[in-house]
Amino acid sequence: MTDLPPNPQNPDNPINDDIAQDLLRKLRQKQGNWVEWGVAITQLQKANYNPQTIFEATGFEPIQQNQVIVGSQVYNSLENAGASEAVRSYYATRGSDVLYELRLLTQEERAATAELIFDHKLGVEESREVAKAVKDLSRLRILPEGFESHPGDAMAYQCLKLARQNTDLQERSRLIGKGLKFAHTPTARNQIERLLTDFTIVPKRPAPTLPFYRLESEDELPRLVPVVGELPLTSQDLQDVPVVQEIEPFRMVKFGGEQAWVPLPGWQVVLSAEEPVVILCNSHNLPNQTQTTPGVVLVVLDRAQRQWDANSYFVVENSGQLDFQWFESVPEIPLLGRIIVILRPKKILDEELTKDSWQIDE
Repeated sequence: MTDLPPNPQNPDNPINDDIAQDLLRKLRQKQGNWVEWGVAITQLQKANYNPQTIFEATGFEPIQQNQVIVGSQVYNSLENAGASEAVRSYYATRGSDVLYELRLLTQEERAATAELIFDHKLGVEESREVAKAVKDLSRLRILPEGFESHPGDAMAYQCLKLARQNTDLQERSRLIGKGLKFAHTPTARNQIERLLTDFTIVPKRPAPTLPFYRLESEDELPRLVPVVGELPLTSQDLQDVPVVQEIEPFRMVKFGGEQAWVPLPGWQVVLSAEEPVVILCNSHNLPNQTQTTPGVVLVVLDRAQRQWDANSYFVVENSGQLDFQWFESVPEIPLLGRIIVILRPKKILDEELTKDSWQIDE
């Protein structure tokens, strides 16, 4: 594969083209371990090499780039938090996908959770489950009776809650066994063992439905057009208007800076929002999402709505990153805004057909 032409340099990360080409070569030849790959890709992206360019030069797909970047950051935090040599050695040769699941935990939580995953030799799905249990327990104002903040106790408490909500005796027994497997403290173990004689069912409060909408017609998808100004105007005024390039599938537009705008239909829920803002993400990043074909969605928030409501989803900060959550009770952490609309793009069966009005008319 031939070397790619140099990218424009990022003044905040001045690496020369020789260094960049060397990093690309090492990635292409898979030299070093995955932690080093994550560091190299981070350097390239900071030097204005976009994920697609790196993919074409190395074979690392954008989703893989993100995984090893985040995973390497988590790995470095394990070193800073004093994780054992055995744990660090284990993850240095494998486990970028597992460490990626710990990205929303604090540095101390990551180290303790990585130790637990290492001890139990857990896979990606179970690691995600443990990380969620640790994060959920950390949000509680007061720790449940008998449980400590250790990841094992967090997982045990999650199993206890699910077992108490379950009427199926076989599933309940499985959850009790799982909780006993992970329980770190004797008091946590005692709490779970009580379920062997206490068959009280605590009904689970169902999570609310996410506010999904879908654009159904071209009329609902307006187009943003730049304004030159009011007459009298000069030819220079006309030339100074920037070219607007629409970004599909929502016709989002971006001008000279980093700020972008996206048109939204004038639905009442949008018009009544005091401080609406939009976050672009994949639907698999949303909580309680079970749809089989994830895709890009627009999440519309009202930053002015920060009062907890059991029937709404909110945006919060988790370890420096925004996250969407539903809270069954008043959370300890600040709420940064309420989700008011989640917008799917309009389905177009034949993109080329819609460009020919005479075919549509027929």
